[in-house]
Amino acid sequence: MPVHNSEIADKFDRLADLLEIEDANPFRVRAYRNAARTVRGYPRSMSDLLDDGADLTELPDIGDDLAKKIQAMVETGNLPLLEEVEERTPPALSELMKIEGLGPKRVRALYLELNIKTLDDLKEAAESGKIHEIAGFGDKSEEKIRKRAEKFIGEKKRTLLIEAEDIARPLLEYLKKAEGLKEIVIAGSYRRRKETVGDLDILITAAKAGTASIMDHFTDYDEVEEVVSKGKTRSTVYLRSGMQVDLRVVPQICFGAAQHYFTGSRAHNIAVRKMGVKKGYKINEYGVFRGDERIAGKTEKSVYDKVGLPYIEPELRENRGELEAAKEGELPKLITLDDIRGNLHAHTKASDGHNSLREMAKAAASLGYEYLAITEHSKSLAVAGGLDKKQLQAQFKKIDKLNEQLDGIVLLKSSEVDILADGSLDYPDDLLKELDFSVCAIHQKFDLPGKKQTERILRAMDNPYFNILAHPSGRLINERDPYEVDLEKILEEAKKRGCFVELNAQPKRLDLTDEGCILAKKMGVGISIATDAHSTADLEHMRFGVDQARRGWLEKKDVINCLPLNKLRKLFKRN
Repeated sequence: MPVHNSEIADKFDRLADLLEIEDANPFRVRAYRNAARTVRGYPRSMSDLLDDGADLTELPDIGDDLAKKIQAMVETGNLPLLEEVEERTPPALSELMKIEGLGPKRVRALYLELNIKTLDDLKEAAESGKIHEIAGFGDKSEEKIRKRAEKFIGEKKRTLLIEAEDIARPLLEYLKKAEGLKEIVIAGSYRRRKETVGDLDILITAAKAGTASIMDHFTDYDEVEEVVSKGKTRSTVYLRSGMQVDLRVVPQICFGAAQHYFTGSRAHNIAVRKMGVKKGYKINEYGVFRGDERIAGKTEKSVYDKVGLPYIEPELRENRGELEAAKEGELPKLITLDDIRGNLHAHTKASDGHNSLREMAKAAASLGYEYLAITEHSKSLAVAGGLDKKQLQAQFKKIDKLNEQLDGIVLLKSSEVDILADGSLDYPDDLLKELDFSVCAIHQKFDLPGKKQTERILRAMDNPYFNILAHPSGRLINERDPYEVDLEKILEEAKKRGCFVELNAQPKRLDLTDEGCILAKKMGVGISIATDAHSTADLEHMRFGVDQARRGWLEKKDVINCLPLNKLRKLFKRN
C-alpha cells in the first residue's frame, strides 16, 4: 500500500507538535518540522525515491535518522516514535495547536490545568468561562479561542491542492491500467484548480463490455477504506486519507457534457443552462438537447458553441463575469507556466533555506529562468535566521562573485524585509538602496485592528525602497486566518506609489487569493508570482501560483516576472 508524502509529513508535524507541548529540545522539534516541510513539498513521492534506490539523506534537512524513519513509514505506514509519544501525551492536543493563538505552552497549560484534550473540550471550557482563570489568559483571549474553536469544529476540512494531487496522481495511474478504459479526467474543484479540494470526481469512457471490470478494478485499489456504493456506471469510495472519490463511466457521445457538468462550478453551470433555455435547449450531463434530440455534448467546446460562446477555461468557471466576457469576446488570455521568466522570492541556507546560492541558481536555471531573487529574512525575524546588516552585505558579495561564474541566469540581490509594527522597515535606507529591489512582509503582530494594519502597510509603502508586498493577507490555508486589512486601499496606494503585490505560490499560502488577483488586475497593480522557495524543490511550486493566477484572470501582461530582466529592473525604480 503506497504511503503518500502528505501522510509522512503529517506524522512528522504531529510528532513535532506533541514534542513541543512536552517542552522537548527545540532543535529536535525543528528537525521534524523541517523534515515535514521537505517531504510535503517534494515533487516526487518518497515511495518512488526508495524504489529507485535513492539516498534520502541527500534531501534537504534529512539525515540518517530521519531517512530511516521515512523508510519505515513507507514500508509499514507507522512511525514508532510518534506512537510512543502519543501513549503519554494525548494525540488530539496536536489539533489544538491548529487554533490560532494556541502555541505549545498554552496548549500544555490548558491540558494540565483543565484537562482539555480535544477541540470539543476547548469549546466547552471557553463557553463556561474557565479558560480566563488560567495564568496567561484573559477574557479577550478566551472569547477569541471560543470563536476560533467553534469555527474550526464547524468547518468541513478541505484538502490542500498539493495534497489532493499527492492522492490523485497514483490513483489515476492505477485506473489507467484498467482493461477497456479509453479516456479519464478528474473534474470538480480539482480541475478548476481551487486552492483546496473537497472530493475527487473522476470521469471515464470505456468499452461497454469492460465497465464492470473497471469498477472492480477501482474498488480493489489498495487505498480504498470503504466502498459506499458500487454499480455498473458509478461507484463511490472513501480512501485511507478520508477523501471521497466518485468514479463515473460516461458514454463517449456525452463525455464533453459530463466534463462540463461535473467540473462546475454549480453557479457557472446554472448560468449556462439558463442561456440554453433561452435558445430552446436543455443542457445536462448527457448533452445539449433540442426536444429529445441530442445536438451536442461530445466535447465541452460543443456545449459552449450551442449557447454562442467560445470555450471557457476551467479555472474561470465561477460565474464571476466569464460568460459576459466570453459573449463580448473579452476573455483573458490566461497566463501559463511557460510565460514565467524568473522567481522573485527565494531563501538559502544563509537564513532558513535548505540549499546554497549555487544550488538554488542551478535549479532555477534548469527551469529555464532568466533570474532568481535571493530574499533572505531581515534581522528582526531571528527565528528564521534573519540577517543583520553585515551578514546581508556579505551575502551580496557572494552573489556578485557567483554571478560572474553563472551563465544564462542572474541572481538578484534582495531581502524579505520585515514591516515592523510602526510601519517602518527592518533595515535602514542606506542598506535598502543596495538591493536590486525589496520584498516586504508582515511576520508578527497579526492581530492589529484592520485600520491599524492597513495604515502600517501604507506607511511601509511610503518608503521609496519598498517594492513588493509579500503574501499580502498573511494567511495559511486551513491553519491561520488572514489578518484584517483593507486590500482595496492597499492596492489603490500601491498603484500610486509604483509598488507591486505578491502572489505567493507556496501551496499553504496562495496569497493573493483569486479574488485578490481579480481586484489587483482591475486596479492596474502588477503582480509577482513567487514561490517563497526554501529549497530547490520548492521552486517547482510556481505552477500552483500560476493556477491561482489563472483563477484570478491574470494574463502575462499583469505579472511582472513575465518580463525580461532589463525591463523588470526599470519597474523597480520608483520616482
